[in-house]
Amino acid sequence: MKAATWNVNSIKARLPNLLEWLDGFQPDVAMLQETKTVDENFPRLEIEERGYKILAHGQKSYNGVAILSKHEIEDPQVGLPGDDSDEQARYVEGTIGGIRFASIYLPNGNPIATEKFTYKLGWMKRLKARAETLLQSEGPVVLAGDYNVVPMDEDVHDPAAWADDALCQPESRAAYRSILNLGYADAYRIYNTAPHRYSFWDYQGGAWQNDHGVRIDHLLLSPQAADRLKASGIDSGPRGKSKASDHTPVWIELAA
Repeated sequence: MKAATWNVNSIKARLPNLLEWLDGFQPDVAMLQETKTVDENFPRLEIEERGYKILAHGQKSYNGVAILSKHEIEDPQVGLPGDDSDEQARYVEGTIGGIRFASIYLPNGNPIATEKFTYKLGWMKRLKARAETLLQSEGPVVLAGDYNVVPMDEDVHDPAAWADDALCQPESRAAYRSILNLGYADAYRIYNTAPHRYSFWDYQGGAWQNDHGVRIDHLLLSPQAADRLKASGIDSGPRGKSKASDHTPVWIELAA
């Protein structure tokens, strides 16, 4: 089974790129972020024509997550538990082929001296609680998405330039590690140890052309999922396309 996560940065703007990638890469499961559309405007027809089931959780103009699957999506859950007042569309999960998948769009948190950073850390605390609950099933779990966290300095092209960014703050990194410490593994790092490999390049300042990126898109695997991991990687091809998202897909292959 091939699964991937991709922040498409507007599914309407990126639909031709998404369809081209689905046709070429042929993921069994694709977890999307920043779809930026209400559910009734999600481009279902074009995606369903390619054999995908769709679980979408969106809102107008901002955020939005989805799971696309070639197989049935069972027991869907929309929204991250723990705060009934949170109306931001950032989390959806479902079971596919006996594996629990989540598509996650974690808050950015900038600027750090504002309530946005407080919201980010609170959201991460709720995510940790959900991740811990999911482990209790003792089944394979894949928590995938745009985490808006650079795990280590080796995951950013210029640590000093990003030192004041919410993505690199010690509190953000500690919250991310606290999820790993429950027993989850960073799928990319299991098979790829080289530093300075990225999943996001800003549109500004020639970041893509100069490979000035950060690695913020992750697939975290429960022990039962990690045991089935055959390969993992970053597909940088879509970032070089015309009208590209500023993120590129990160993928895994799991044994049956």
